[in-house]
Amino acid sequence: MLDNFIIYLTTEKRYSQHTIDAYERDLSQFIAYAEVEKINEFNDLSSTFIRGWIVKLFEDKKKAKSINRKLAALRTFYKWLRKEELVTNNPMTKIQGPKNEKRLPAFAKESELQTEKLDEMYADSIEGKRDKLIFEMFYQTGIRLSELIDLRVQNISNESIKVIGKRNKERIIPISKELYHEVHSYIQLKNNYLGESIFVFSLKFGKKLYPMLVYRIINQYLSLATNLDKTSPHVLRHTFATHMLNRGTGLETLKDLLGHANLSATQVYTHNSFAQLTAIYSHTHPRGGKK
Repeated sequence: MLDNFIIYLTTEKRYSQHTIDAYERDLSQFIAYAEVEKINEFNDLSSTFIRGWIVKLFEDKKKAKSINRKLAALRTFYKWLRKEELVTNNPMTKIQGPKNEKRLPAFAKESELQTEKLDEMYADSIEGKRDKLIFEMFYQTGIRLSELIDLRVQNISNESIKVIGKRNKERIIPISKELYHEVHSYIQLKNNYLGESIFVFSLKFGKKLYPMLVYRIINQYLSLATNLDKTSPHVLRHTFATHMLNRGTGLETLKDLLGHANLSATQVYTHNSFAQLTAIYSHTHPRGGKK
């Protein structure tokens, strides 16, 4: 039932594989809940029925963010059904999702990511060099997990990297000469040990890294370097953004570096930066109040 819709998401909408997998899971769950067996049966589902599903999700302790993603999948699915003239009724036009909790992105302090401190954590092995480079790539470029896994050797230059972001959008991110030399040295070492690959980071026989391995790597080292509760690769993306803003980067520039589609997604980091400015003010101004 979902095969043609998945093809549509892949070829026309160009959604990332991560999003496609999530949408497929969410829609499969809804179809099971609604006990729908044929496409035309979606015509019989009302907005009241869908609101009942939302209530069930809350009863199952699903968070607002998760529910809104499921509703986004269902909303996109109904738009496709209407576009293909497979249904005449779209109950999603009357559905409004719950408000998401506003939580500030977690990030590491600059003092926690001093080079000397981090260097002591890595093993003197090819795995240790890989882990160090993965950590630095996240922190120095702010790329996403999927973008790091898909990073190709041909897209590395001595001044920048080219990454393929959401919906196959390309962007160029500047890198330092030091980071370039680290990447270049690691690729040569990796080729000698694991064989050549089109990917910067790979397993034996040129296979790509898998997401859980990268999660474990970052979780290990962030846990050692910080006291953060969250220690995922995305925390380093948040850290990159926050540190850039704290040091004077403009929002438009940061938006381009992160590959955000609109400025509202970038503005969340201004909260963290304002907290930094407040702390500096309170400790340095004669009337700041904290000495």
